[in-house]
Amino acid sequence: MTIFRRSLLYMGVAALAMAAGYFLQDKETSSNSEPVPTNTPVVNKGEKLILATSLPDLQGKNQSISQWRGKVLVINFWATWCTPCRREIPEFIELQDELRNQGLLFIGIALDKKEKVVQFSREIGINYPVLLGGIEAMTLAESAGNRHAVLPFTVIFDREGKITSTHVGRIARDKLEPILRPLL
Repeated sequence: MTIFRRSLLYMGVAALAMAAGYFLQDKETSSNSEPVPTNTPVVNKGEKLILATSLPDLQGKNQSISQWRGKVLVINFWATWCTPCRREIPEFIELQDELRNQGLLFIGIALDKKEKVVQFSREIGINYPVLLGGIEAMTLAESAGNRHAVLPFTVIFDREGKITSTHVGRIARDKLEPILRPLL
């Protein structure tokens, strides 16, 4: 694929994700929104793909997601240009601080340029691993059920490495915490 075509593909996916994220930002934070059920073959495939993935961290060192197996994992696909993503991350930071000692670990998979992710992560004080997935990471999100390439997209794993729920769009703390507590 030529650089020009790859750039067009990236821009198209980014525009689609941004539009979908914008559309869903308020819809998904309403009190009636529920996590997506996960009893499907697609999710089982997603478990294996996500846990088998290695991505570079902000220092450029490859990190295998499977190294964190045994913890309750909240894997969040996001980008700096995604407004709903930017709104949910401060609550993720708070939950990471509060529940770290109980075995919770957030992992951010950024679909963005390294420089922007590093700058945003420092500004907001992200206190959990941030990995650089680039646009290719949308394949991972799709494998877990994100069929429309929407950002943010959150996948929750139990300690055994099974996906317990997924969430399309912004997930507010008051929705996320009750999902996490029984897993801890």
